[in-house]
Amino acid sequence: MRRDIPPLAEVRRITQKKRDAWWTVLLVDPVATPLVRFTAMRTRLTPNQITWGAFLLGLGSAACFAFGDWKWLALGAVIYHISFIFDCMDGKLARLTGQGSVFGAWLDFVFDRIRVMVCGVALMWGQYDRTGDTLYIWLALVVVALDTLRYINSLEIFKIRHSMRKQIKARVRAARRAQNEAELAFMEDLLRDNPSADIEQDLQRAAGEAPYAQPSDEPHVDADGDPAPAPKPQVIDLHQEFRRKFPAYLRARSFLLRHRIRAHLVSGIEFQMGVFMIGPLFDVVMPATIVSGALLLVFELAIIYKLLLSTRDFTRTIDSFEAEKVLTAA
Repeated sequence: MRRDIPPLAEVRRITQKKRDAWWTVLLVDPVATPLVRFTAMRTRLTPNQITWGAFLLGLGSAACFAFGDWKWLALGAVIYHISFIFDCMDGKLARLTGQGSVFGAWLDFVFDRIRVMVCGVALMWGQYDRTGDTLYIWLALVVVALDTLRYINSLEIFKIRHSMRKQIKARVRAARRAQNEAELAFMEDLLRDNPSADIEQDLQRAAGEAPYAQPSDEPHVDADGDPAPAPKPQVIDLHQEFRRKFPAYLRARSFLLRHRIRAHLVSGIEFQMGVFMIGPLFDVVMPATIVSGALLLVFELAIIYKLLLSTRDFTRTIDSFEAEKVLTAA
């Protein structure tokens, strides 16, 4: 076989994300993680092969949906869930065995989008053929559009956040070179690493004890070469205004993160499960699709609003750097 594989507890630590969708945490990881360990130990399957398997199962699910009858709907829902388990396994296997690749990530993303599009069209066509209700034709377009919106929005928000962080880090590095300032930390990362702490505790500890600073192999010394206290990290909080407006959010987020569940409760994953599992299993395709789509839009709008407030915090942070620069020059 490929190599020795660690015990299941260690496989969980290596393969499971620190935070994930609640559907994945509760209904997928308990099955996918042991299967990944078994696959790594007993087979020579690669992550890309599993990606292909998930895609083909998704097409099989679409074929079942197209028949429209409830028995076929239920079978299609079960196959779709198995397809999603496989879809989660490819990334876990890549992390466990070190076989991940850029092409594999592209393949996984493209196949996911094709699977949603084909299953959405097949499901709604089957229901249109069964009932004659033209609303199902529009729902097919809605499913494809919302899935596309979700992932385009996610990628763009990631790019904007990355750009803001990059600019702040560049300013801090320049100041550190000039004034030997402390390390930089982002409040969002501190809270992710310690979700049980509230924001006041994190601010105090980050500003005082600096427990979240990355360890360094280089000892800290003063000008005379004597040991010196480690520099205190400079904490940048780009979600300060959002937390101030919604104080209950932080505690709810901390509770969810302690259970590896991200605060974005209805994302693309939950939307897919509502449309392709809950709807077909209970023969309520139209209501499940409408409710899932509405909830997805609500959470997407919340993320966009959070980004808007974050850009304001970013502007204030940049302005503070400029003000400090003017004071220093004076």
